[in-house]
Amino acid sequence: MTTAHTPGHGPLTGVRVVELAGIGPGPFAAMLLGDLGADVVRVDRPGGPALGIDPAHDVTNRNKRSVVVDLKAPDGPARVLDLAARADVLIEGYRPGVAERLGVGPADCHARNARLVYGRMTGWGQDGPLADRAGHDIAYIALTGTLGMIGAPGTPPPVPANLLGDYAGGSLYLVVGVLAALHHARATGTGQVVDAAIVDGTAHLSAMIHGMLSAGGWQDRRAANLLDGGCPYYGTYETADGGHMAVGALEPRFYDAFVDLLGLGDLGGARDDWTRWGELREAVAARFKARTRAEWTAVFEGTDACVAPVLSLREAPHHPHLAARGTFTDHGGITQPAPAPRFSATPTAVRSGPALPGADTADVAHDWDVPHLLDRPGGPGRATPASATALSDPH
Repeated sequence: MTTAHTPGHGPLTGVRVVELAGIGPGPFAAMLLGDLGADVVRVDRPGGPALGIDPAHDVTNRNKRSVVVDLKAPDGPARVLDLAARADVLIEGYRPGVAERLGVGPADCHARNARLVYGRMTGWGQDGPLADRAGHDIAYIALTGTLGMIGAPGTPPPVPANLLGDYAGGSLYLVVGVLAALHHARATGTGQVVDAAIVDGTAHLSAMIHGMLSAGGWQDRRAANLLDGGCPYYGTYETADGGHMAVGALEPRFYDAFVDLLGLGDLGGARDDWTRWGELREAVAARFKARTRAEWTAVFEGTDACVAPVLSLREAPHHPHLAARGTFTDHGGITQPAPAPRFSATPTAVRSGPALPGADTADVAHDWDVPHLLDRPGGPGRATPASATALSDPH
């Protein structure tokens, strides 16, 4: 159950954000703004998104409030524009042109609020040959070259979770763009449109690799480089009980500690001799297979060998370091990552659980002074809800 008061914690306290409901990177970006203290009002559609989970468990909707608006109803756009007129930021994740056709595009919103930062979250961007095509994380990262960097040669690239494209290349770049544009708006009184495309952000993340490629320090093939599994002292190894250990012993002194603790000190010279990397990999793999994950964790505990156990999602919150820092928190019976990063003067918190669709209409209508939100949705002659195609979420 969400709280019934205007948020007031974190460095973005006082910032008002309207989120037009979608899936994936848009909701995560709005959650991050909410975690930082912004008053985020999520405008849910009747019936919810096609790929939505149980709203009571959707952590990306924490620290928000929800109203339900049918944007295809005669008065639907006006309700959103009333919110936009009182907001600092609006976030939408429709395909290019959809918000304009619905009457809530940048021009419509800026006519009501010239200072508004209008954040657009898509996979392909607002222009280009693929701009109007559907897609998901895996397709976006495929075209940027980042998916092709992952995995063993001779096998298809493995399917990663949607952290790299949707959230790192998408949500985080949208938030950076929105905050930069918000700074500009407060300095000049002029809002603007932020075009955050997953392909752009994911490509940007690979800047260091492109520099190494240009300098001849990176081969454009998988598992042939220092950081992509090609190096035997930067990778993962199976243990006797089927667990895994992660090794990142790149620097000489860390590498020396690593091989000494493995009992492979005689292979110290193999670090800089790539012709011996096959020999080193086999020896390291054999050592790790001789003991369990817990046993190896104990061996490397308290050392600078840069070795850690590979934990599952359910195990991670109980690791002593993460538990001591409060990296994860429990709110409403849901274990979830705590807000990040941390602030010395304006600490953040999980203030409320996932916003249930429409549960906060009365509070938002009062706090934002938008009384028409309390009118019967659609009014006389209410139109049919928007089709799945018109409001499709694949970015």
